[in-house]
Amino acid sequence: MRVAMIGSGYVGLVSGACFADFGHTVICVDKNAEKIDALNKGEIPIYEPGLDVLVNGNRFAGRLSFTTDFTEAVKDADAVFIAVGTPTRRGDGHADLSYVYAAAEEIAHAMTGYTVIVTKSTVPVGTADEVEAIIRKAAPEGDFSVASNPEFLREGAAIDDFKRPDRVVVGVEDDRAKEVLRALYRPLFLNETPIVFTNRRTSELIKYAANAFLATKITFINEMADICEKTGANVQDVARGIGLDRRIGSKFLHAGPGYGGSCFPKDTLALVRTAQQFQAPTRIVEAVVEVNAERKKNMVDKIENACGGSVKGKTIGILGLTFKPETDDMRDAPSLDIVPGLIERGATVKAHDPQGVKEAKHLLPDSVVYCDNPYDTAKDASAIVIVTEWNEYRALDLDRLARDTKDPIMVDLRNIYDVREVEKAGLSYVGVGR
Repeated sequence: MRVAMIGSGYVGLVSGACFADFGHTVICVDKNAEKIDALNKGEIPIYEPGLDVLVNGNRFAGRLSFTTDFTEAVKDADAVFIAVGTPTRRGDGHADLSYVYAAAEEIAHAMTGYTVIVTKSTVPVGTADEVEAIIRKAAPEGDFSVASNPEFLREGAAIDDFKRPDRVVVGVEDDRAKEVLRALYRPLFLNETPIVFTNRRTSELIKYAANAFLATKITFINEMADICEKTGANVQDVARGIGLDRRIGSKFLHAGPGYGGSCFPKDTLALVRTAQQFQAPTRIVEAVVEVNAERKKNMVDKIENACGGSVKGKTIGILGLTFKPETDDMRDAPSLDIVPGLIERGATVKAHDPQGVKEAKHLLPDSVVYCDNPYDTAKDASAIVIVTEWNEYRALDLDRLARDTKDPIMVDLRNIYDVREVEKAGLSYVGVGR
């Protein structure tokens, strides 16, 4: 089939490359000419394991191409996916749908023949209805359907998530659109992947509900970690003890500095605002948003307490800046609260991250000193703090860290080390909830 992907960011690029790998002909379009030029040269603008091989393999095979020409991409497409950003709108917390609606307007003028327009972006309930209204107004005689197909891609594992998903959710209002989406995802039907067909509004809400539930699990175990620290219990054992209950499950029960990233923060807030708009407030999700924001700030207190009650005049080494490993995404990362908080209290911050430094330089204070490796980061530091659980931080030379740090203190905000192993090397250890 012929597919147009509007937006060549994280979701659009991964989805477009995977659809091409399914055998479809895909054109990704973006207004950013520099990004399109880079993609046409084989340069990938984001870090995602395996994406460079997938993109360039399908590009060379002639199934995947990139353009700034919106009309060229859309005019002969069987399906047009809207995969543009929906950031939090300034001032009120609602999702900013201006890019989605602008794309819908342009699609209306470019499409020819029967076309299925699919919202891939994460959008509030009722957005597909508005997209349909915009297109119908601009193209009264147009032959089209509008569908919803939310993405469930984990950064760092997005290709596997697309090709071997737990499920695919499709919201449609007519059989023609359903058959087009069924054909697009046919390789997954052959793999017996569950395809959940619903109406559009249900599909839109499934995405928000899924992210809100996962964010709630993270926030819940973080609060249990606080209780563990007060009572002498171990949060990792608590998580295992409850996670083995199949009704609960073990995923997303890892205590840490709070959730971040491109999805959970904005999606939980958008769900709160949508619920308020429909006069069905979600008090649980409201509490999750509030508690998570506070938790990231509280990590500064934790580090300060580990350093004897003050970080003023001290150097703190930060390992990990991105919100999770295997990505260069800094959006709403805990480090964006922790690093400025330490600097405000008088600390000098040195930092290392395998992929996030380029983006971090635009978001963190200019005074941050970026290092080439974890050991340079630890040199002469009063504490070394693990903020993101990159694999290369899981097997550090602890004896070397103990020698190089000014004050041998490790604050492990991801609980990736055994306290006995760290203390044996001569480091004082502070974890989360244990």
